[in-house]
Amino acid sequence: MVVGAEATDVGTVIIGSGPGGYVAAIRAAELGQDVTIIERDNIGGVCLNIGCIPSKALINVGHHYRESQEENPFGLSLTGKLDWAKAQDWKQHKVVEQLTGGVAMLLKKHHVQVIKGEATFTDNETLNVVQEDGHQLLRFENAIVAAGSRPVEIPSLKFGGRIVDSTGVLSLPEVPERLIVVGGGVIGSELGGAYANLGSKVTIVEGLDHTLNGFDKEMTKPVLNDFKQHGGEIITSAMAKGATQTDKEVTLTYEVDGKEQTVTGDYLLVSVGRKANSDTLGLNNTDIKVGDHGLIEVNDQMKTSVSHIYAIGDIVAGPALAHKASFEGKVAAAAISGAANARDLHYSLPAVAYTQYELATTGETPDSVKEKGLNAKISKFPFAANGRALAMDAGVGFIRLITDKESSAMLGAQIVGPSASDLISELSLAIENGLTSEDISLTIHPHPTLGEAIMDAAEVADGLGIHV
Repeated sequence: MVVGAEATDVGTVIIGSGPGGYVAAIRAAELGQDVTIIERDNIGGVCLNIGCIPSKALINVGHHYRESQEENPFGLSLTGKLDWAKAQDWKQHKVVEQLTGGVAMLLKKHHVQVIKGEATFTDNETLNVVQEDGHQLLRFENAIVAAGSRPVEIPSLKFGGRIVDSTGVLSLPEVPERLIVVGGGVIGSELGGAYANLGSKVTIVEGLDHTLNGFDKEMTKPVLNDFKQHGGEIITSAMAKGATQTDKEVTLTYEVDGKEQTVTGDYLLVSVGRKANSDTLGLNNTDIKVGDHGLIEVNDQMKTSVSHIYAIGDIVAGPALAHKASFEGKVAAAAISGAANARDLHYSLPAVAYTQYELATTGETPDSVKEKGLNAKISKFPFAANGRALAMDAGVGFIRLITDKESSAMLGAQIVGPSASDLISELSLAIENGLTSEDISLTIHPHPTLGEAIMDAAEVADGLGIHV
């Protein structure tokens, strides 16, 4: 407790205004709670300001630029010239600020009080909020911790100068001629791919024997082939050792098979995962239990070991995904209001990689089927047999369905190809609601659409495939 300070009583307080925090705040307000959000940086958190949204904007610019540089089958002659300053201005002012401004407006509409500052627990009932002009104590009835995560920093590759994290790489002053990426996970592959499309010579250095962990080799093969065909280099089973930099370039030293090698670039992106911000919250002053990797332990209501404190998003177990955080925020808000169905009982959690060919997965995978010994059937339908995909010159990839052999219930699905990020939602809905492949195949899908390929894949699963 801060000596000599008097606490202000509040209802539900939420630490962090990212996609978990602001969604929890709005839902809690809708349920009649008196809500206060504490945010140390900008409304919208990492996702809206320096993560999901600006990265997808940059990826979109890369797609269009690449299209303008290559021959196409449409009979169109394109001469694309990139105005990098204009692209960065659009990303910031027309995308990021419009979205964050919209969130701020929604919080105001729902009478959510926003306090700018950094919160730490002083005990199980009180927060100390440090602000520019001092601090204040808040005594809360309930709290939701949505403090998120930050990029992992490797001691031998300290951020600074030409060594940047996923935030810094989004706002480089120019498109680098050469970009080195340490870490070939989703973030490294997405941003490396974006800069490759913008004309950079990109080298990805990954410690594992494969990139895009979480997606199987059949899914990633088209993405990796395309990346390499367009000048990208991928070095796997490589251990980054350190880097030296000048005012013009940076050189990475890495080790493969016991031999040290080097690669030089204009910038070095270090993208080797994220770390929960639990170490910044004063949790040692509470009875909140923290497990491995600094993740707060919660039950299926997102409740911590302290009954009136909840935690959601990157700071609890599970993939660091914005949509997971938003869902958990709604669960926590409902649990505080005493809703009987306020539990996280989801079976499928979709995940997406916005690479050149989008990757999406939900529910069971071929690997998990083997690990669990499930009696499952795997069926595929190629986009090369879909009229809409061919009309878009986007016939690379496939839809894969995993169904129970006896009941034909949907267990999982994967998509590689156009609009995979959008199409996966139909399959998640099917899995969550216990639908069968026949339920999908007997649902009329409009023609010609990419979604029609889901119906075709379901017909293959039913043993009645028409277009294959």
